[in-house]
Amino acid sequence: MSDPEFRRRALLATLPMAFAASGCEAAAPRRERDRRPVQGPPPGPVRQPGVAEPQQPHMLFVSYDLTPGTRGAPGRDAVRRLLARWSELLAGLAPGPTATVGIGPGLPERLGVGAPEGLRELPAFAGEHLDVAAGGGEIGVQICARDARGCERLAGLLAGAGAGVLRPRWRQAGFLSGERPGPRSELLAPPRAGEASRDLLGFKNGTSNPTAAENERWVWLPPGGRYADGTFLVVRRIRLRVEEFGRLPVARQEQIVGCRKGGGEALSSDLNARTPEGSYVLPLDAHVRLAGPGPDGGARMLRRSYSYENSPGDRGTLFLAYMRDPALFVRVGTRLAASDALNSFAEQYGSALFYVLPGVGGSGRALGSTVL
Repeated sequence: MSDPEFRRRALLATLPMAFAASGCEAAAPRRERDRRPVQGPPPGPVRQPGVAEPQQPHMLFVSYDLTPGTRGAPGRDAVRRLLARWSELLAGLAPGPTATVGIGPGLPERLGVGAPEGLRELPAFAGEHLDVAAGGGEIGVQICARDARGCERLAGLLAGAGAGVLRPRWRQAGFLSGERPGPRSELLAPPRAGEASRDLLGFKNGTSNPTAAENERWVWLPPGGRYADGTFLVVRRIRLRVEEFGRLPVARQEQIVGCRKGGGEALSSDLNARTPEGSYVLPLDAHVRLAGPGPDGGARMLRRSYSYENSPGDRGTLFLAYMRDPALFVRVGTRLAASDALNSFAEQYGSALFYVLPGVGGSGRALGSTVL
């Protein structure tokens, strides 16, 4: 055998060993790594947006009922498909607008599925004359965005995806009012960053909302259960007699609400504080005294209300409040209905309760897939 031929054969004989030393041995660790579970962030709450985040300047709430034939097991499947379509649609949105989806008390029974304990129709309180067509609903959606058109666009997309399954029941647009009470042009301006919004009566909203840590105790349902990562949403439509209230002296307005109109602080943090004449500094019928957490053992709700103006004679507040247990709102509502001084200037005409479904997050699951 010639010397060149010998060297050629010797080289070929070493190639499999070379591949074994470089390629195959390097590939084995890669295959081993592929079999290992992907290490992501530690498991945690998977919640819908639009609850604990800062409020956006505009909101549109849309309430739906299911179409008449949507019920039982076939109806449940139709609603599941709808929520899966909504999940895909919302996942593809650019950052900004949010939709928060909840189910009403009538939906679980209609579909033959379980429901969280607190999902029951709210009672009508003393003196109320509720309009059935202005409240309730089997599916409710809170849509928030930087402008009203953004809310309407998202509402249109969701409605299109719900064709054949949903029929509109009622809707209400809302906005955050600016820092300075005054003419309508001033009220329409959103509050500056970090400042509380004002209602149409000129008083600040949400100044005593729970902190993020307190939300875990008072807003979100506890972990571990089937309905964890959800919460309850109370919606109330409240027509205000803005002009009539505005004609009162500011001092009287503050007595009725229980807060300073300028800074939003309570007239007194001591519920027992009295004036030299012996009357309570914070009147017994003041709105904030009756609505505060004191009588309820410190239990709190997260208020995210918006102002609305449908016409000059129909202006007011769309009250939105999130809480772990709707019984809290029933207790507060009972007290307010009995003796709130603000009742003379407010008409509550629409009422609804929804269980806000767990979120989608990065899990790939659809809205409602864990509870419906």
